[in-house]
Amino acid sequence: MLKTLIPGTIAPPFSAYSHAVEIPAGARLLYISGQLGITPDGTVPDDFAGQADQAFRNVVAILEAAGMRPSDLVRVNTFLTDSADIPGYRAIRDRHLGGHEAASTMIVVSALAQPQFRIEVEAVAAEG
Repeated sequence: MLKTLIPGTIAPPFSAYSHAVEIPAGARLLYISGQLGITPDGTVPDDFAGQADQAFRNVVAILEAAGMRPSDLVRVNTFLTDSADIPGYRAIRDRHLGGHEAASTMIVVSALAQPQFRIEVEAVAAEG
């Protein structure tokens, strides 16, 4: 069982994430490469919400293929190209993670691999 840590001796998280997640000994780990908002047919939605929703759908699909679920996520790293998308990102992340508070980092970057990409999500999951 994963143990989330939010020590009372430091500032609380800004949104739905944990400062740390402890993985039990002997847990099975899954490292998920950065997922973009690309649909199964190869199209990329024009808007941020469509891309973010699809990126998280891709993460969840990979978890399911491994026999895992969003509550097994230990860490989520997200790269955005526009800080104005942060509120929308948080709402979409929270919907897909169902309230699970994985350790998280969000970074605003100048660009991703191709100009049309607005979000990339990479993750680590553990099942113990």
